[in-house]
Amino acid sequence: MLEFPRWKYVLILLVLVFSAVYALPNIYPQDPSVQITASRGATIDDALRQKVTAALNTVQVVPKQLENRNGDLLVRLSSPDAQTKANDVLRESLGENYTVALNLASTVPQWLSNLGAKPMVRGLDLQGGVHFTLQVDQKAALDKRVEAFVEDARVTLRDAKMRTDSVLRGPNNTILVNIAQGQDVGAARNALAAALAPANGTASGALVGASPLTYDVQGNRITIGLPESELARISGDAIQQNIATLRNRINALGVAEPVIQQQGADRIVVELPGVQDTAAAKRLIGATATIEFRAVVDGDALEAQRTGNVPPEAKLYTLRDVGAPVLLNKRVLASGEQMVNAVSSVDQNGQPAVDITLNNVAGQRMFEFTSANVGKRMAVVYIERIPEVKMVDGKEVRSVRVSEESLAPSTVNSPFGKNFQTTGLSKDEADNLAKLLRAGSLAAPMGFVEEYVIGPSLGAENVERGIKAVVYSFLFTLVFFTIYYRVFGAITSVALLFNLLIVVAVMSLFGATMTLPGFAGLALSVGLSVDANVLINERIREELRHGMPPKSAISAGYEKAGGTILDANLTGLIVGIALFAFGTGPLKGFALTMIIGIFASMFTAITVSRALATLIYGRRKKLNSVAI
Repeated sequence: MLEFPRWKYVLILLVLVFSAVYALPNIYPQDPSVQITASRGATIDDALRQKVTAALNTVQVVPKQLENRNGDLLVRLSSPDAQTKANDVLRESLGENYTVALNLASTVPQWLSNLGAKPMVRGLDLQGGVHFTLQVDQKAALDKRVEAFVEDARVTLRDAKMRTDSVLRGPNNTILVNIAQGQDVGAARNALAAALAPANGTASGALVGASPLTYDVQGNRITIGLPESELARISGDAIQQNIATLRNRINALGVAEPVIQQQGADRIVVELPGVQDTAAAKRLIGATATIEFRAVVDGDALEAQRTGNVPPEAKLYTLRDVGAPVLLNKRVLASGEQMVNAVSSVDQNGQPAVDITLNNVAGQRMFEFTSANVGKRMAVVYIERIPEVKMVDGKEVRSVRVSEESLAPSTVNSPFGKNFQTTGLSKDEADNLAKLLRAGSLAAPMGFVEEYVIGPSLGAENVERGIKAVVYSFLFTLVFFTIYYRVFGAITSVALLFNLLIVVAVMSLFGATMTLPGFAGLALSVGLSVDANVLINERIREELRHGMPPKSAISAGYEKAGGTILDANLTGLIVGIALFAFGTGPLKGFALTMIIGIFASMFTAITVSRALATLIYGRRKKLNSVAI
């Protein structure tokens, strides 16, 4: 008999209402907008609104609405062109006290928003912007961390008043400590173990929970080894710190809803919606400029440069603008990683400067040094990684040149700690350095390996074509199946529409990103749903040809085709999961839409279409034929 449980009808109705509600926000267009956020003690008030309106009038832009949202001022505009003009004039007129970001403001009714309904997030290829793929130099991060261990070991033994012949980095990321004759090697080993691996189980400068270091004593030499697990942690931490730093830098750039995510083991993908100036974005995102404060070592720097005989505790640098050599201590008193705040300003002579605030640890170290070295000199090292492109055999070869220059050393006139000022920079360098220091330093340098720009008009065209492709695929399917399968063709078309509704609703609810490949996945889900209904319809026709009564043929068709549909969709599901797990941005968008579409197609083909068939034919007492 052709029967269908009532509770399943209730389930289908609930799914239909749920899908309609959560897919509904996608029919409301978004307003191109500019979002203004206050910083450095500035406020969002009526005076700011008047200033914004006056600035927009100068470029003949009339805003649709100015509204306060979550403590920010949102300026709604009528077109992307007006948004671009407003963004440029507001950035120039409002200054550094406000962050101006491109945004897309929702027009979804409040009652839908209260239910948590929101439109799908559109990918970069659907709204325009820039895409970068950056390669992280994990070896540089490892070198930096090992050098920090070397310096910690040197300082620990010096503070413990134990003489050493050398403290050097050895092969395979080991640290070789050669204790001077007559010193207690066991005591030196214990001092190092206590300083580098305290009671909480972490090494100095390492991650919480890191594996303890190993100590191998042979004669007067102590070999400190880093286990593989610690090396892996350092590499992984470099990626995560770089991602966090990039988020801070992009916030300073003023981009709403950026995408920053890890790709593979050593790459980071950055997508900036609405941004078209790749040069400005690259200058801030890829910059690795930072500063270090080091003490000046007494000695003849010219002679050290000429002969190569540099004191073991010193490193040779070049004075900026002068080009003369200078000897600076290898020990870093403070660096960009330890900055709490940095603000571009001017000194007492009106020259560009950066006001710096250190964290407590670095501030205490700076105070101890300056207190004990009044009258001595200290220098600031400005470090910058400069991308370069060279032509080799007719091909572009990208490289990065590291520039490390010492600003003119200054005399420590009096002790200072957390708060001080550094000078000797140009105005642009002071502004950029302040931004970079506020955002934090990168744990490892990065290089751009891929970049492209998608214009807003092309993004709008992609949306239009993607929607058109899905609509036409549905209409062609509806017409063909209605002609070929008659009533069951109409049932198939209703199930397909339900399938699309579920996919859009689920993607909207969970904030999935719809991309151009996502439209391909959506069209594919229509095909998969059609495939399932074809199996069911053909099985029903086969049972009718074998002389089975119509109702029994319909019931047998759904029951016998169910296993085949499950097997076919399981194969597609495995492929989708593999694409999502191992694929990159565009592939992930395609795979996610495909996976959701597979689950939706199984539900609509097996459950929804059977419910409709039962409604149409189930109550007929004398059913002699089926329109299939």
